[in-house]
Amino acid sequence: MKRLDWTLIVVAICVLPAAVAAPFFVGYYTSEVLILFMINLILVCSYRILTTTGDWSLSHVVMMGVGAYATAMLTKHLGLSILLTVPLSACIAALVGLLMVIPLIRTRGFGFFIASFALGEFVRLVWVKFREPFGGPRGMIGIPSGELGSIDFFDPLPYYFFVLTVALICLFVMYRLDRSRIGKTFKAIYTDEGLAESIGIDVPHYRALAFVTGTFFAGVAGSLLAHRLGAIDPKAFDVNTMVYLIIWIVVGGAATFWGPIIGLVVMTFAFEWSRPLLEWRPLLFGGILIFFLVALPGGLEGLLSTIRDRLVPKRRPAEAAAKEAGE
Repeated sequence: MKRLDWTLIVVAICVLPAAVAAPFFVGYYTSEVLILFMINLILVCSYRILTTTGDWSLSHVVMMGVGAYATAMLTKHLGLSILLTVPLSACIAALVGLLMVIPLIRTRGFGFFIASFALGEFVRLVWVKFREPFGGPRGMIGIPSGELGSIDFFDPLPYYFFVLTVALICLFVMYRLDRSRIGKTFKAIYTDEGLAESIGIDVPHYRALAFVTGTFFAGVAGSLLAHRLGAIDPKAFDVNTMVYLIIWIVVGGAATFWGPIIGLVVMTFAFEWSRPLLEWRPLLFGGILIFFLVALPGGLEGLLSTIRDRLVPKRRPAEAAAKEAGE
């Protein structure tokens, strides 16, 4: 079994029991923070799918908003169950992502970055301008929290376990995608797009696939968020929120599947710690972003890799060959 597969097993053994036991030992506020953390976990890992091809989008939070608005309309106007609204909202987000990526695929680098912001703002301003059916600048309220038989998800405990289950499924699928041939193709495009094209890889197709796949899981996160909050506001999906998502990625790193998760964990603690410093928070987080871009461009995962390499030095080729000959 591959080394990272063992890492997945170790993480599951260590984290899963703690995640299952956590809501029984914490208060109401902490339970809500943990629910939001798991939703953000889906979001940040879905954004990494885009970055593996080298595309950094400024519209990913808007795609989360598409999932949230889709959930609001599906529940309020059609009365669908939460078991249907979550996957359907994700599919709607993926469809919007597909329409957006058609013009985006013609751009690269900074052009992709700015064009994605423009298209994302177009979608968000549609929500602001049209009171029907999007509620205008006030957003939408009265979104049902959802029920599953006799279980009412308004109570944070059952909703916590519902979100935990959905998050584990999403993370497992994204992890397997990252380790699959498709995931390796994404990384090959990022490493050398010209070389990837020369060996027959359809680069535009795979870039579009990464974008749409990422928006699908962002739609899942948006749907879960809408059900929990019971209301959505278009301001919650603006560029300011997008900056937090980028900070999570930069702090943790995007080279491995675990980097964004590390960044989210660290910045969630920083976010909660800085609540008394609300006015100073943008300055604090801006300083953190600049520090990591300058001093640790690989993020915390790069720092951990450096420490590991120094503690466990790599075997020289001659030593490795001698050992294999001896065996």
